[in-house]
Amino acid sequence: MQGSSRTALSAARQVLNGTLSGPGDPMNTARELFAVVDVIDSNATLRRALGDPSRESEAKRGLVQRLFSGKIGYDAMAVVTAVAGERWSSERDLSDALERLAVEAATASAEKAGRADAFENELFRFERTVASDAGLSDALSDRSRSGADKAGLVARLLEGKVAPETALLATRAAGSPRGRRFDRAIEEFLEGVAGRRGQSSAIVTSAVELTPEQNERLRAALTKMYGKPVQTNVVIDPSVVGGIKVAVGDDVIDGTIARRLDEARAHLSG
Repeated sequence: MQGSSRTALSAARQVLNGTLSGPGDPMNTARELFAVVDVIDSNATLRRALGDPSRESEAKRGLVQRLFSGKIGYDAMAVVTAVAGERWSSERDLSDALERLAVEAATASAEKAGRADAFENELFRFERTVASDAGLSDALSDRSRSGADKAGLVARLLEGKVAPETALLATRAAGSPRGRRFDRAIEEFLEGVAGRRGQSSAIVTSAVELTPEQNERLRAALTKMYGKPVQTNVVIDPSVVGGIKVAVGDDVIDGTIARRLDEARAHLSG
């Protein structure tokens, strides 16, 4: 997001954070915000009305209150009303912001339950599972299947195996990707999770699983390097032979044996 949309998101986030400090249920807020996104995305007239920068903020707030009063809870209504009253650079930014705030509400639910690390790791691992399973990947990218069918497939796969927040975001990415591929939707959700938690995410590629002690030492080193907490998500890839590769955003630290062998071959051939 750029310009006025970035400022608008920040203001709406303050309203969300205010609701999260109260007695309400963050998961319910997340579900209701996602439902509002669906309504806005499916109605071009409503989308234009809420995204129109020339329309008075009070009129837009009144519109969402008339549409959603009695259909969503107090906390979700407060967030939707705040979003409607802001000025957005584009119509898409408005619904993108609501989606981002829904992800942050789900993250707050996981934090409240003390399972934020597990939630983030489960979401990442499920995305990797889909990427490595051609049949599942094809099923989730099949345009002939409905969103409800895809969401149902993911819900059945994850039932009883992951945190409720993981199931919510995974089924959302499958059933309502909003024009994105499943993997890209999950990536954006993970960015929202990390942002809510005030940390960065690292993709760690290793030939074998790291022990808890190794993982903790790596997290501590990365946290010191980047000056804020870093969540490590481990990908197992036997082709790296040994060592690890760490990617944090655009930064890549490749200490794998495979890379060293490639460098040695290049040196000998040169």
